[in-house]
Amino acid sequence: MSGCDYSLFKDGIEPMWEDGQNRRGGRWLITLSKQQRRADLDRFWLETLLCLVGEAFGDHSEDVCGAVINVRAKGDKIAIWTTDYENQDAITHIGRVYKERLGVPPKVIIGYQSHADTATKSSSSTKNKFVA
Repeated sequence: MSGCDYSLFKDGIEPMWEDGQNRRGGRWLITLSKQQRRADLDRFWLETLLCLVGEAFGDHSEDVCGAVINVRAKGDKIAIWTTDYENQDAITHIGRVYKERLGVPPKVIIGYQSHADTATKSSSSTKNKFVA
């Protein structure tokens, strides 16, 4: 299963930075170590999908474009993509609700990165615009 990407996006939105709905957006990113794969990966991905399908973010669900999971040998990533990184109220609300739904401990930080920043840097050096 290593080296796989899966995604779920709203109808008409492609899981690409270049898509018109994603261009000014960003992502809440969770990075999992190889050791977390067995314990957390499936549970986090299922909860992510349930958040999208169930519109868990209330009025801000319209700001969500979709979600992506990247399964790699060195570690895995799950991200919720949003439409406008400048909409701070929506972004921070989505991050807080998402972190709570995943059951991530308060001391663990998840970060939000704009696609524009990620496109110009390697993902490991991209600075978080927001944290939850």
